[in-house]
Amino acid sequence: MAHGNNSKEKVVYVGDSRVRRGNGFITPPDYTAYPGKSEAFIPNFLLKEWMVGVVVLVGILVLTISEPAPLGFPANASATVIPIPDWYFLFLYQYLKLPYASGDYIVLGTLGVTGVAFGSLLLAPFLDTGRERRFYRRPIASSLMFLSLAAIVYLTNTAWTEYKHEMAETGQIPEDVQREEKAAENRAKGLPTSSAVKPKEVAIVDKDDPAMGLFKQATCISCHAADLKGAGGPSLRGVGDTHDKEAILTIIKEGQGQMPKMYDTALGAGLSEADIDTLAGWLAKQKSEQ
Repeated sequence: MAHGNNSKEKVVYVGDSRVRRGNGFITPPDYTAYPGKSEAFIPNFLLKEWMVGVVVLVGILVLTISEPAPLGFPANASATVIPIPDWYFLFLYQYLKLPYASGDYIVLGTLGVTGVAFGSLLLAPFLDTGRERRFYRRPIASSLMFLSLAAIVYLTNTAWTEYKHEMAETGQIPEDVQREEKAAENRAKGLPTSSAVKPKEVAIVDKDDPAMGLFKQATCISCHAADLKGAGGPSLRGVGDTHDKEAILTIIKEGQGQMPKMYDTALGAGLSEADIDTLAGWLAKQKSEQ
């Protein structure tokens, strides 16, 4: 045993061989044992992950709403087309052009090489059993990862370069270039740059009818706007598709939903019963198809 503070003195630890080693389960320390370095999975960590997912989803929705997906040009069956897949399949497209992955070796290219690749991914957890997580301390796995990434980038770039060369040799203009040129031309003319289909606007029927003045006099424009497109209330363009004259008169007299009774208001604004009847008849003519 050691005596005093002599660091050079030999220290002998004596154990009791009669005490057996326990095989019971050792409970790992709780996250509270590492203040500032960990947190509860539920709800702290999970809630943060969900919030990040919600922000990403909202961003994608905003992009899709603000810039709809463009439509392609009409198909031309007589046109000469150079087939090419989507960008994320370009490396496979170029790989299948290689001499030992096509032609007489198509089975080797489609089943042999790809089978080895997918088999390696399935066996990776069993082949690489090291505890080290830093990529620079796992040379074999890291080398295979960087080699695969370099191969994908090389094959993708080669496929796109060859495609552009073929288009130039045949005198064809890629569709994305045509779309950009058309968008620039429309932008210069002040026209919409997107080719997305937009809903057809319903026009006002008999815009010069005297009932249009009655519509404004009855203060209907405060909720339905002067152009009938709606402000605080719904649009009245095409209202005749779902409501006839009698139904519109009933709504004016009794109200509907959040719309109050407007019959007395119209009379107070100087309209007669005949004027209100004329106004209801004019609104009933507001149909999308004439």
